[in-house]
Amino acid sequence: MSEVNVSGSCLCGSISYVATGQSNKFWHCHCGRCRKSSGAGHASNILMRPESFDWTAGEDLLRSFQVPDAKSFRTVFCSICGSPMPRVAPDASFALIPAGSLDNDPGIHPTGRIYQDSRTDWSCDSSELPLYETYPRS
Repeated sequence: MSEVNVSGSCLCGSISYVATGQSNKFWHCHCGRCRKSSGAGHASNILMRPESFDWTAGEDLLRSFQVPDAKSFRTVFCSICGSPMPRVAPDASFALIPAGSLDNDPGIHPTGRIYQDSRTDWSCDSSELPLYETYPRS
């Protein structure tokens, strides 16, 4: 397990949080629900214990959507800008932190890809793609 000390916020800055504690799970999840909720080929999430997590501003601006046919899949987001936000589930003993919402380096790297069988052909994998420092002109 690694010690994680992070802070994060939404795109508009209205919601913020801190989390400090142990984590040994940092997944890229390729399942269809994670793809849809993240708008990308996978969701990148750090899992921590709920007692490691605290909202520092804007908790009242959080909204969520529970997938009707899912036992535990729920998205949490800012009601102003729509940014994905952490999902804290004390009853399930975890806080799921979307890595894209972090404001600092968590000091850990992803430990693996889950639901790899659901990865789309266009989604990222370990192959090489051209790298650009900014948006390319052409």
